[in-house]
Amino acid sequence: MTDYKECYSKYKEEFENVLNAFLSKLKCSPEKFEESLKYSLQLGGKRLRPVLMFSVGDILGVEHAKLENYALALELIHTYSLVHDDLPEMDNDDFRRGKPANHKVFGVGHAILAGDGLLNTAYSILFGECFNGNEYISAAKYICDCAGIKGMIAGQSADLLHENDETIAEDTLNFIYENKTAKLLMAAVVVPSILSGGKYYSELKVFGRELGYLFQLTDDILDVTGSFENLGKSIGKDACEGKYTGVRLYGLDASKLRADLLADRCEGLLEGFEGDTAFLTALVSHVRQRIQ
Repeated sequence: MTDYKECYSKYKEEFENVLNAFLSKLKCSPEKFEESLKYSLQLGGKRLRPVLMFSVGDILGVEHAKLENYALALELIHTYSLVHDDLPEMDNDDFRRGKPANHKVFGVGHAILAGDGLLNTAYSILFGECFNGNEYISAAKYICDCAGIKGMIAGQSADLLHENDETIAEDTLNFIYENKTAKLLMAAVVVPSILSGGKYYSELKVFGRELGYLFQLTDDILDVTGSFENLGKSIGKDACEGKYTGVRLYGLDASKLRADLLADRCEGLLEGFEGDTAFLTALVSHVRQRIQ
């Protein structure tokens, strides 16, 4: 494998080309609506989910051309969730990726509509893939399920519901972690499996879940130890808003130890795969090292 950063950049650049081609054709009215749709998509970000999808596709021998629309739809869903997450009625954050949040630029109403538009467009893209065969239908449904009322939306609901709870229950924390964060990462790694005939399906589901737990736990830690300059968003909000976090339940030092265990489990799962898993192993290590 080439250098991790070089490889990540290659996958990310490939996806950015897909996204830019989509944006060049995205025309709608009113003009302000189109601008608000494009704004959050063009703020950048890690593009973690498309990168994961392409890298797993390489391990399983799935051509990227088969994955591009799924990666695009997944990034649209992820972006809509961030637009809505930043709203005053949700996490009430004024910044996203170092720039003003969508609602600070276009207003709350237009931000809600931008999120709705991104989600509906993602579903339209997924429906289009369903004409290609049964496995494409299954892959589209998997993403929809991960994003819906038994996935990310349920996690967001639980996150809001349990704000300012006096005590933290581990099963509730796990529910929030799995649904709010892990489900879309699971979608990213399972879709290539579905399109390859189900290779490593169960193992990739577990890998995506554990990676999601790791990602959210390190996010919780960074909300305590990070900075706006590095994260591009407000910090210290979890404690102020009484959020359900790993740091509240386990404490800071124990959370770091749990992150080590989660990273070890992710890497252990990858050891059972045939093919070159060096990039994914390095990605797991990178997620863990965010809190060093």
